[in-house]
Amino acid sequence: MDQTQLSPPARFARPDGVHLAYRHRAGTGPTLVFLPGYMSDMEGGKAVALDRWAASTGRAMLRLDYGGCGASEGRFDAGTLASWRDDALLLLDSLVEGPVVLVGSSMGGWLALLVALARPERVAAIVGIAAAPDFTEWGFTDADKALLQTEGRIEEPTPYGDDPYVTTRAFWESGQALRLLDGQIAIDCPVRLLQGQQDPDVPWDVAVALASRLRSSDVQTLLIKDGDHRLSRDGDIALLIRAVSALLDMI
Repeated sequence: MDQTQLSPPARFARPDGVHLAYRHRAGTGPTLVFLPGYMSDMEGGKAVALDRWAASTGRAMLRLDYGGCGASEGRFDAGTLASWRDDALLLLDSLVEGPVVLVGSSMGGWLALLVALARPERVAAIVGIAAAPDFTEWGFTDADKALLQTEGRIEEPTPYGDDPYVTTRAFWESGQALRLLDGQIAIDCPVRLLQGQQDPDVPWDVAVALASRLRSSDVQTLLIKDGDHRLSRDGDIALLIRAVSALLDMI
């Protein structure tokens, strides 16, 4: 095992005193920045596999946990899409010099788009893995939305872990305020979208819709016929690494 996986992550203090956990690997740029999905963290299989590849090729990489997630301080149910975007921006601005390639999984794909819109001069390329922009809109039924308004939160079982899947009204409202698919998305860098067609959480036509909304002319969507939401199989990770490597070679 990589020795960095055995050591505790570094920590960076937000202005409010909450310490965000991260792992920053030095190397040649652009720096890869991995943005985890909802209720996920920087120690997930795709993030770790990409980091090992970065180590083997001498590439710089930043992994991070949003506030209330993984090894970071704070309460998960206090986080919103906007606050987690701001956590990513804070660490990017504070720790990384030069251009970055954002790799976002599920909700992290939505955050990658928001980070790119906030720092267009920094983001050289984006890779989305089952990217889920606007999932507060298409991922919730009318009954779910009504429950959020009356109860303030929804708790559901999830196949991805032991803890229930928690959505707060604050998170949902933040997501609704940051929707992107209603019009053109003013991102001009190269974008690669990896999407499983057997994904039970993100319909594959979301990737097609996202590709059509991006202003960039360099957008490629790879539909994996038997791919699920995680896209964590060896073959899926090999596809991810090939996509990242090809982008880095062309930048």
